[in-house]
Amino acid sequence: MSKKIILSAALTGAGDTTSKNPDVPVTPKEIADSAIKAAKAGATIAHIHVRDPETGGLSHDVNLFRETVERIRESDTDVIINITSGGGGDWVPSEDDPTRGGEGTDIQTPEERHEPVGELLPEMCTLDCGSTNFGNMLYVSPTDWLRRQAKLVQESGVKPELECFDTGHVRFANQLINEGLIDGDPLYQFCLGIPWGAAADAETLSYLKSRIPENGRWAAFGIGRMQMPIVAESILQGGNIRVGLEDNMYLKKGQLATNEQLVDKAAGIVETLGSDIMTPAEAREELNLLNPYGKED
Repeated sequence: MSKKIILSAALTGAGDTTSKNPDVPVTPKEIADSAIKAAKAGATIAHIHVRDPETGGLSHDVNLFRETVERIRESDTDVIINITSGGGGDWVPSEDDPTRGGEGTDIQTPEERHEPVGELLPEMCTLDCGSTNFGNMLYVSPTDWLRRQAKLVQESGVKPELECFDTGHVRFANQLINEGLIDGDPLYQFCLGIPWGAAADAETLSYLKSRIPENGRWAAFGIGRMQMPIVAESILQGGNIRVGLEDNMYLKKGQLATNEQLVDKAAGIVETLGSDIMTPAEAREELNLLNPYGKED
């Protein structure tokens, strides 16, 4: 196979993982340093969440995003920056009153979710394309909210990565395209193995990719032990890949990983299957991205 592969590194995520792996980055400096190391190991894209430096928990603080992005941009290492815009969607019904959110609920409006993207203008951002059962929590992203958020992303000139955790999310992503809310060739990310979304297997991946338009590009990732199998399967089926501590904490059974180790392992799979990883410059051309300073290449 000859197609070059875009490799994303999802550095930290928002889950309760910092107590399970000491190499999950928390502070803006740690996240930026991890992005730089991942890029040097071969990552094309760094996908960024931020965390509260004091607690290690989820944060939506724009200043933390700003510091992280500035540290990456000021380094000598080139990598495409992809900021999450999916924060603030967690709903856990209260046991006392199920009409209200209980402990763990964290809901933001579309405008609040978009704020780091709109202020910092990264080259890419995620756009979660629907609500889903996420373990025992509901991730809330109603369709009218998504239309508002897609419009904000479109007006910012940032490239949305359409995150699809189930088949219906692909259908709605296609609807956003039909309504003129996604510019250019769309880019999908198939998120596989999340309880209780789309399964992490070859059949599900094949179905999802069959439902996107001809000009669509796609990537996929699996969580936990399915991370590397989905890397291989995505390459074989003609897509791009994602690895990182957001989705999996182990290099192999019993051995905790770093982001750069996961990138290096995925790069080895790419090479074994006869392909190469795209550089950030090549991916900018492939995806028609803005450069890190908000101007077209």
